[in-house]
Amino acid sequence: MDYQSVRFWQHVDHLVATSAVVIDRPAGSAHPRYPAIVYPLDYGYLAGTVGGDGEGIDIWRGSLPEATVTAAIMTVDIVKRDAEIKLLIGCTADEMQRALATHHTEWQAAVLLPRTSEGTDA
Repeated sequence: MDYQSVRFWQHVDHLVATSAVVIDRPAGSAHPRYPAIVYPLDYGYLAGTVGGDGEGIDIWRGSLPEATVTAAIMTVDIVKRDAEIKLLIGCTADEMQRALATHHTEWQAAVLLPRTSEGTDA
């Protein structure tokens, strides 16, 4: 078991458990500045946190009932000149891929870090 991986997932679980999840872009809605981008899942942020853009940490909310972080997406945007982390909460493998695809654009690239059994303390 990789202690650092376990610790990372424990910390993001703590952030989710102690923060209100705010969904400001429901599944099926269009991005406010880029209407061609339609959100495949609920998208929002964790209230009371700060992400790479100075706003709340971004989240994707999937269909699983548990509020467990199932993955993280790391993005790099060459137009905004920033990098961010997006936490995926309760997402199936298919939902993770759909969220990831949203971040593959002409100006943005992303990688998915799925949580594995090594990333738990069980």
